[in-house]
Formats: sequence, structure tokens, C-alpha cells
Amino acid sequence: MDAQPLKDVAETLLITLYNRALESQRPDGLIHDERAVALVQQLPYDFARVEQIPISVVNRVTLILRSLKMDQYAQDFLARSPDSVVVHIGCGLDSRFERLDNGRVEWYDLDLPDVMALRSRLLGSEAPRYHLLACSALDPAWMEAMRGHHPRPFLVLAEGVFMYFTQAQVRALVLALRDHFPGAELVFDGFSPFHVWYSNRQMSSTWLGNRFHWGLWSGRAVERWGKGIRLLDDWGYLDSDEPRLASMRWMRRSPIASRAGRVYHFRLGHE
Repeated sequence: MDAQPLKDVAETLLITLYNRALESQRPDGLIHDERAVALVQQLPYDFARVEQIPISVVNRVTLILRSLKMDQYAQDFLARSPDSVVVHIGCGLDSRFERLDNGRVEWYDLDLPDVMALRSRLLGSEAPRYHLLACSALDPAWMEAMRGHHPRPFLVLAEGVFMYFTQAQVRALVLALRDHFPGAELVFDGFSPFHVWYSNRQMSSTWLGNRFHWGLWSGRAVERWGKGIRLLDDWGYLDSDEPRLASMRWMRRSPIASRAGRVYHFRLGHE
């Protein structure tokens, strides 16, 4: 395996992996992900590159809170629909299936081919209810391949993904999900347009070559993309009462700050 196994957007998965490993080693850590710790120790990668990126303590906490919220949405869905199908877009090296498997769900992890090749080497291959999809989320072929699961309930998770696409790409993907899996639920996180601009400006001086392309102020804008798209709820990092974000609580009163980063939960079409 190469010392630098991933490039461009795919390499950003190592940022979240490293952050999970660091958080897991804190006495007051919000998570304890031993898998992430082991992977950081195992990967022949210079994680000093990640430490060079100007990510604030607050942003590190919000990344963890985002992951926990995604887990919560998936757990709630599985409680309502235990025999469902879950697709995790942009899975990276996350061990979400291991954390959430209820013994009945059919789970698909999806990411770019180079990421999935690395994942297979480090975490193993498929199992009876666990499957790997090595392709872009924008490739409609993976949706066609899953039509056989209809009419089981579908949940699609996309964590740290959609901001790298253009609005046209996200819109086309959401509409395709609606048409292929009527009644499916979709959970993704997004930044505000201001945060997209600010983050790109901040990261322009780092080794990160990728940039964010899409931001949204409200999930209501996505509802207007097509018939049957309904926002169920959304959640922002500043909604959390996490003590390590106490110094930022005043920002809840700012419309711009409070919409900087949110997780959105939709239903797509009708069953």
C-alpha cells in the first residue's frame, strides 16, 4: 500500500478518521471508537498532514456531533423499520454498520473505487447482509442494481459528501433517489453558502486541493426541487448542549451562524 493511499476528495476521509481517533483517546470523549484508533495506527499515512489543516477545537467537536447525530437518525429509522435497507454514501473508513447492525438490516457502504479498495484491505469484504458499492454516488447504476429490494423501506445517509457536489448534481441525485425508492428517507449534512465561501477561503492555503461547491440556508429549498420531497426535521451543531461548545452558545441568536452547518432529514416521495 502506498504511503499516501488516497488523493483529492477521497483523502478527506482521513481527516474525520483521525478526528474520531483523537476524540476516542480523550478522558471526556464523546465517542470511543477503538476501530478508528487502530486504523490510524495501522495506516501507512503521515497524519502530520492532517494536523497542518487549521481545524479549530470547535470544528473538531462538531464533526463528532455530526457523526453521532447521523447514528441517531439511523437508529431511529431501524427502530421503526428493522428489516430495511440502508445505504451509507461516502462511508470512507467509518464502522457505522458495526455500531448499528440490528441483525436484520441489509446494509450497503458506498464510496469511490480507491476508497473501497482501501476499505476492503483494512476492514474486510462483504458479509451476508453487508455489501460494498465501489462507485460514485452520482452513478445511477447502483440504484438500478438495488431495485430488487423494493418494497423494503430505504434509508440513505450521506455524511460530509454533498457539499463537494454542485447544486445541480445534488438535485439530480435527490430526484433519482425519490424515483428509484419511493418513500425512502434521506439524511445528509450541509453548510450554508456563507460557510462554504468562508471554508474555501480558509483552506486555500492548505494542501487540500478539493473545494466545497454547494451550500443551503434551509431544507425548504430542497423541497422545491420536485414533488413529494418533504423536510421532516433538521438539526444544527449549536442546538447541542455539549459543554465544549458553551462559548459558542451566543451564536444561536445569529441567523447566519446558526445555519452554518446542519443535518437535514427528508422523506422522498410516497410509499
